[in-house]
Amino acid sequence: MSNRQTRTPTSVLLPTVSWTAACDDVAAQLGPEDELLIIHDSKDDPVVDRKPLSENVQFIPAGDPVGCSGKANAIAAGMEAANHDRLVWTDDDFHHPPDWLDRLHKDYAEYGPTTELPAFVGQDPLAVLLEPVYVLGGTLGTYMGDHAWGGAVIFDRSALDEERFLSELRQTISDDGLLGEHISVTSVQRVRRVPMGGSLRQTLERHIRFNQIFSTHDPTVAKLSFGVLVAVLIGCVFFPLLAVVLTVLTAGVSASFGVRRASLLLTVPALVAAVPLGLYAFARDTFVWGGRRYRWHSKFDVEVLNE
Repeated sequence: MSNRQTRTPTSVLLPTVSWTAACDDVAAQLGPEDELLIIHDSKDDPVVDRKPLSENVQFIPAGDPVGCSGKANAIAAGMEAANHDRLVWTDDDFHHPPDWLDRLHKDYAEYGPTTELPAFVGQDPLAVLLEPVYVLGGTLGTYMGDHAWGGAVIFDRSALDEERFLSELRQTISDDGLLGEHISVTSVQRVRRVPMGGSLRQTLERHIRFNQIFSTHDPTVAKLSFGVLVAVLIGCVFFPLLAVVLTVLTAGVSASFGVRRASLLLTVPALVAAVPLGLYAFARDTFVWGGRRYRWHSKFDVEVLNE
């Protein structure tokens, strides 16, 4: 930790119920005027047993969500507790290198509100198969669309109508999906590898959630994307060379972001699997996220169910 603050004082919001390596990573990067807010559910969460802590690392109990996701509820509680205008949101499931926070500040100085990109790495067979889908939709889609990713985004709260934002946040599922509707962010071509899945059920529930977030926040683009996907797959049947070109392009896109995975050779099978899985995601009326089951009726109508 530096003895002299050379950047804008920052509040880093990190929702988690367990202390992970990411907490240590971020805590080590704080300047003397920065703060790390570990946002959890209740005093019974194992994360609160972590001691000793520096004075600029605080635990914020958010309580159980009512009418929103646990993540949205945690971010809202963290923003209310944060002392600084400059905010960074991050997650507990990927490595934060020693220069992570400094690089975000440099990005902000150049671009304003900025986001890094996720590169999802499968932890079970289905998740590995779907990696090409997440390269195209999660990594490339976030980059091309300048969409906020809640795992690494920096902005000033003064850039949005905070009272309205927090009110809407406590009525919805996707924290970063909503943030992107309130402020404009610039994505930088820098990825963080995020583990995905671990079991068939975990991968299915994530896929359902991602599809429903996409269709809720960008319904027109979601429908268009699904139509293009079907058309491309039909084209692959009649023109097999198209399948080879598509695989090479996907691998090239991934490599341009510094991610090289053998799973990208499965691009066409992954896109074929994405069709029934997408239909399944839209047909499901509930999904599980972080140990809670949700029924998402509309953008600002969320029912939290007992899992």
